[in-house]
Amino acid sequence: MALFHFHVTQIKRSAGQSAVAAAAYRAGEKLHSEYYGEISDYTRKGGVICSEILLPSHAPPEYADRETLWNAVEKAERGKKAQLAYSFDIALQNEFSMQENIALARQFLSDNFVSRGMVVDFAVHSPDKGDGGISNPHFHVMCPIRPIEPDGRWGNKQRREYVLDEHGERVLDEAGNYVFNAVPTTDWGKPETLEAWRQSWAELCNAMFAEKNLDCRIDHRSFACQGVEQIPTQHEGPTVRAMEAKGIRTDKGNLNRFIRKTNALLREAKEKIAALIGWLRDVKAELAKPQPPTLNDLLALHCSNRNRGAYSNKAKNANLQRYAEAFSFLQSKNLYTVDDLDNALHAMQDKIDALKKSASAKQSRIKELDGLLRMVDYYKSGKPAADKLKSIRFEKSRQKYKSEHDNELRTFYMAERKLKPYFKDGKLPITAWRREREQLEQEYRDIQTELSPLHADAKKLWAIHYNIYEVQHEQERQNTELRQKKQEIEH
Repeated sequence: MALFHFHVTQIKRSAGQSAVAAAAYRAGEKLHSEYYGEISDYTRKGGVICSEILLPSHAPPEYADRETLWNAVEKAERGKKAQLAYSFDIALQNEFSMQENIALARQFLSDNFVSRGMVVDFAVHSPDKGDGGISNPHFHVMCPIRPIEPDGRWGNKQRREYVLDEHGERVLDEAGNYVFNAVPTTDWGKPETLEAWRQSWAELCNAMFAEKNLDCRIDHRSFACQGVEQIPTQHEGPTVRAMEAKGIRTDKGNLNRFIRKTNALLREAKEKIAALIGWLRDVKAELAKPQPPTLNDLLALHCSNRNRGAYSNKAKNANLQRYAEAFSFLQSKNLYTVDDLDNALHAMQDKIDALKKSASAKQSRIKELDGLLRMVDYYKSGKPAADKLKSIRFEKSRQKYKSEHDNELRTFYMAERKLKPYFKDGKLPITAWRREREQLEQEYRDIQTELSPLHADAKKLWAIHYNIYEVQHEQERQNTELRQKKQEIEH
């Protein structure tokens, strides 16, 4: 799943931190800090894929050595509360290979950091899935806060900008000192610079997603800026992740579990509300459409038209009775509109056609079986004569016997020819044929039983359909006359 994580902090002495120790941990190396006189050994640390130092063209080449670089940074910073370096923690994408991720990270750092004159020490980590549960490739970046001057020496982080009065003179405070503001010499620490870096990283990743024809995308903006109603989780860090992986519950882990559960409830509620709004919109649109007349309206109009021409109350009552029966029948079939009626007729006719086709196939098979069983009777009745004929040796006697049993023998030979394909091991499946015929007869009767009410219902529906057609045809005729009269008046 595509993930955007881009976190920046400062490494500073006021928090008891060492730039050398931090670099050793991120690179998985053993480094000596001259400032603290300590050795930080992280050579046994797993998950470090690669580490590299990127230098701008004017930086001393010896800074390509990690221990030399960060001891130089520690030496340049004299204050006990000095800010030493920026530290970035940036997520890589599981959708890319590790080689693609490393190349993407190197391009991002070169284009956005080194191009500004920043020294970059970065290390790519890919913790074992077993430690964290899921693959979490990321890279750490450390950059000295103090810039390097064109001559290779460390420059100032800030410069003084004196406050001037209306005459352009420097302003003095109560102690007689000049009042000034400390202005950063670089824009590296500005919020807008960080936002530009975050955007640049997202755009690089999204460009590769597009290049690989992947649908996923990441967004550097906060949930609030994206318009996403979701609570962001808290960054846990390697220590918290390691504790959670061992089953040790932490405050951050508990908070993130609560946030994820809350976000799931928010998403579910939002989806339900969106579905409800969509349903209400569809209902409103449907109600706004001009509604076609119902079958009841058309039947009532048909009854009214017939009663206008009726000569007696008896005829009127008969029309009303037919209308009531038709209306009750339609209600029993849940038919309320002309479309309902058309669909029901088509479905009913399709079913009738299918049943008729099935009945016809069964009739054909019954007829075929009747023919085979009749051949069996011919075969059985004629076989003794045929067997007798075979036993007669003399030709005259054979001819005499054949003429005496001519009809019997002819039907036998005919039956034998037709039954020949059905003999298996000298036997005919007579019992199976009779059983099949009985089954087909029963199925045919069942079909006829099913067809009878269908025919009756179809007859009623076609009668109603004809009445509806009469009303609609009359309405169309009247509308045509009105349009013609309107045209005549206008012309």
